[in-house]
Amino acid sequence: MNRIQLMKYLDRLVGPPATALAAAIFRPRATTSGDIHSILVVRPGGIGDAVLLIPAIKALRHAFPAARLDILAEQRNAEVFRSLPEITRLYQYDRCKELSAVVRARYDIVIDTEQWHRLSAVLARLARAPMLIGFATNARRRLFTHPVPYSQDTYELESFLDLLTPILAVQKNMPLAPFFPLSDDAKRMIAPRIKKLSGRKTVVIFPGGSIPERQWGAANFRDVAAWLVERGYGVVVVGGKTDTREGRQIAEGLDFVIDVTGCLTLGETAAVIQSASLLISGDSGILHIGYALGVKTIGLFGPGRQAKWAPRENGVVFNRNLPCSPCTTFGYTPQCANGAICMKSISSHEVAEMAVRMLNGITLTV
Repeated sequence: MNRIQLMKYLDRLVGPPATALAAAIFRPRATTSGDIHSILVVRPGGIGDAVLLIPAIKALRHAFPAARLDILAEQRNAEVFRSLPEITRLYQYDRCKELSAVVRARYDIVIDTEQWHRLSAVLARLARAPMLIGFATNARRRLFTHPVPYSQDTYELESFLDLLTPILAVQKNMPLAPFFPLSDDAKRMIAPRIKKLSGRKTVVIFPGGSIPERQWGAANFRDVAAWLVERGYGVVVVGGKTDTREGRQIAEGLDFVIDVTGCLTLGETAAVIQSASLLISGDSGILHIGYALGVKTIGLFGPGRQAKWAPRENGVVFNRNLPCSPCTTFGYTPQCANGAICMKSISSHEVAEMAVRMLNGITLTV
């Protein structure tokens, strides 16, 4: 059992009694002023949720320019927030001293952005702010002064903006990208690595995924990379240390395909994506970074909910929409009895052909 699975198991085991206890014992503080001086935003989870939360953070800063705006994240998504100029301080709840500091601090508003698990809501309650906001998806609603409805059919970026409705009016029907923070240092660091592709339109491929059911397979991505190289394009394969085997398989023996899996920080990966003309990825945090940078995307969906997670602009989604999909609910995907046919039935030829059309300025629906 890895760390993420352990956290989910503990939430199922401890979450319900902890929720009931926190609701009974820890009461929100009475408000002492109509002014908002301090806000805490809680964001556990992975990279994708953190990226799609950025517009809500920007909206908070715009509405409360003088307030202290802190983020409580965790190790695996903290880098998304580290360069955000809007935040005052970044804490990690998987560092005991930082978690303790947050619980002891006094905030006027605490916003828990977790969608289902209960322990983050318990933590928000411990802060005892006068205003506690969070999604009303289960018994966790008891811990908030302002529970907010949640829909599986609402784009997650917009769901996060919905959390702000108890305190401000948010306009959601407008283009929001680009909004991912990108440093000049990251751009300088990646320049030598992709110099070989200078003069070519470049496509970034991310072969990874948080679960095997969301992964399309190195062989498919290699077919796409070979197709693109034959037509004069360059390809960069990105990913973490767990994606290095797939990265080597995709790039081996192909000219103008650069494998940087396991070599870059998240910020440097974002800089590579920003320099490209197109990103091809499964349902992943990297796909959300591409959207947040304003880069064209091809998203490959099967188990995941397209309405909830697919980029709304500047991209194309391949999704077979089989009767058994989407099967993921609140981050849980059951073991597939059909061998993830929803992903396997997407052919490399159709993805490669669509990529070339998009690189030539033609965006078509699938």
